[in-house]
Amino acid sequence: MENFFELTQQDRNYLQQCVELAREALDDGDEPFGSVLVSAEGEVLFTDRNRISGGDHTRHPEFEIARWAAEHLTEQQRGSAVVYTSGEHCPMCSAAHALVGLGRIVYATSNEQLAAWHQQWGVPAGPVASLPINAVAPGVQTAGPDTELAEQVRRLHMTLHGIEQH
Repeated sequence: MENFFELTQQDRNYLQQCVELAREALDDGDEPFGSVLVSAEGEVLFTDRNRISGGDHTRHPEFEIARWAAEHLTEQQRGSAVVYTSGEHCPMCSAAHALVGLGRIVYATSNEQLAAWHQQWGVPAGPVASLPINAVAPGVQTAGPDTELAEQVRRLHMTLHGIEQH
């Protein structure tokens, strides 16, 4: 189930950074996903993008954020931090997020949207079920998607799959 709400301008700014990281990933031959970890005080603590082109398909930015946070932040800092991401966490990243004890997740596009786009374009489903975050990590507060930014992300995925844009 998607959470529709008004994002703040600050939320949109962080999500726009995620979209730029996703674009950077695509330009480097990776799938277009990018994420930003922000402290309770609004400080960007860590950013990353997809890095799966080398063959390790666990190199998702959300998973890297969970690893980094576990090593560098206290339990309280992790719980009050927000993860912004261009695409809703996959089940692996949702589990890592919850196990590390990170706070809220705000995403530009949902797994439901991505699955619908793939179906529309004839892209086969991946090897892992496309589940919403709360199906894997029911205690994590989530927010998203964002209509305007989702369209930007959709265009990146169209480019990835060689779909003509009109």
